[in-house]
Amino acid sequence: MLRVEGLGIRLGEFDLREISFEVHDGEYFVLLGPTGTGKTVLVECIAGLHRPSRGRIWLDGRDITDLPPEERGIAYVPQDYALFPNLTAYENIAFGLRVRKLSDAQVRAKVAELAEWLGITYLLERFPLTLSGGEKQRVALARALAVEPKVLLLDEPLAAVDEETRERLCRELKTIQRQSRATVIHVSHNFEETLAVADRIGVMNFKTEEAGHKGKRRDWRVGRLLQVGTPEEVFYRPANEFVARFTRSENIWRGEVRGQIGDWVQVWVNGTILWVQRPKGQETLPSEVTLVIRPERVRLLPMREESEGQMNLLHGEVVALTDKGGLWRGEVLTEIGLTAVALLSKREAEELKLQVGTTVAVALDPAYLHLCPAEMGTEREAVSVEKP
Repeated sequence: MLRVEGLGIRLGEFDLREISFEVHDGEYFVLLGPTGTGKTVLVECIAGLHRPSRGRIWLDGRDITDLPPEERGIAYVPQDYALFPNLTAYENIAFGLRVRKLSDAQVRAKVAELAEWLGITYLLERFPLTLSGGEKQRVALARALAVEPKVLLLDEPLAAVDEETRERLCRELKTIQRQSRATVIHVSHNFEETLAVADRIGVMNFKTEEAGHKGKRRDWRVGRLLQVGTPEEVFYRPANEFVARFTRSENIWRGEVRGQIGDWVQVWVNGTILWVQRPKGQETLPSEVTLVIRPERVRLLPMREESEGQMNLLHGEVVALTDKGGLWRGEVLTEIGLTAVALLSKREAEELKLQVGTTVAVALDPAYLHLCPAEMGTEREAVSVEKP
């Protein structure tokens, strides 16, 4: 439905480069990444608030790159909701309908319908300054949905609310999206928020480059889109180390490919061989790789339950335990010097009689081990380039 091709834009000392992705009709798509990666700039380009210097934007097969915002069929809800402070909630919701010259009767019917649907009928006569964050959000959503946009852009819609409210509003947003069948692009830097709403995810980050111009040097921030996929693809098969770290794959180890047998790869890690299934569609692998496994996929076993044929079995001592509410987070220092992080239910931890100092076996299932390229440095490493 929405296609972005090779989009780039330079604003001050920030450069968004080569952004390409698609959003399907009726999909809830989340742009995820740290602050400062260009997520807001990207959605503002889609909304028509910035004109990209490179690339094109297509909506339903129509090139909208050069169209003004009001001709795109896109609604944008900024992070602060941008409600008109001098207008009541009713007047805010009705604003776009009146711009489109609907009759008073049509406006009243549409506002009443949306207000009842979103549970804000009791707010209609109030002004934005008297509303809570969640109430402002629903009024802003009603205003955006009133004009029946093809795409709804939400920029950090839950940034100003507490954790308990965020969970409830995530459920509400997903319900609204399903019932309205709207196509949504949602900007977020929050891991749990993304999991609660996303059908697919685009992960963004930036690199700091040192740029030269007329003999002067200065830092230049470059934003890029690193990976697009379903939550399962992004979280369990990260494209690189940054995506693995940002999505909390806490077990990230450097290794060396030593051999390949059929669909199996031997990876040398800290003096031992670990077996990994070859990534689909990847015939050749670099010699230096990064090995990733999420903590919820690491199994801790009592020493007596070791099985002789168990692949990727390490031994170690529990060196840290953290109560995460419904789960325990355990750190095990293995005999090869790697620290493996595991998430266990309270019941599993009780059955293991887990405590700091307990000796356990660590099972790393080859089906959940993932290989990605080893990176030299980090995503924020400075690179010397000449400014165009």
